Amino acid sequence: MVRKLLHTRFRVNDLDRTVRFYKEVLGLIEVSRSTSPRGSTLVFLKAPESEELLEICHYPASGPVQVPPDLVHLAFEVDSLSDFAEHAAKLGFPLSEGPTESSSGTRFAFIDAPEGYEIELVERRSGP
Repeated sequence: MVRKLLHTRFRVNDLDRTVRFYKEVLGLIEVSRSTSPRGSTLVFLKAPESEELLEICHYPASGPVQVPPDLVHLAFEVDSLSDFAEHAAKLGFPLSEGPTESSSGTRFAFIDAPEGYEIELVERRSGP
């Protein structure tokens, strides 16, 4: 049996642009950067309040990355969707969908990362 989720890997074509998006737009922290034994460049990132890591892999020898639409996404919690949307739009990354409010009052929206991976942003309702 597995014990816990350690990381999720996304392979990308443009390492610098992608890492800049995750750091500057989403606010993730770069934990490490290395070259694997097979020659891929690996950058590990994490959200400030999470243990799980996001691995960004650049390995041109595998051919170009083509992310199919609506296949996979990451979800991150934010304090304010409005504040996040304003911040992301200023950096050239407007929301691609939403915000939408669920019956519980939780709001969610989506933004597209540079390589086409979809990011869900969740604002949980505070209070009763």
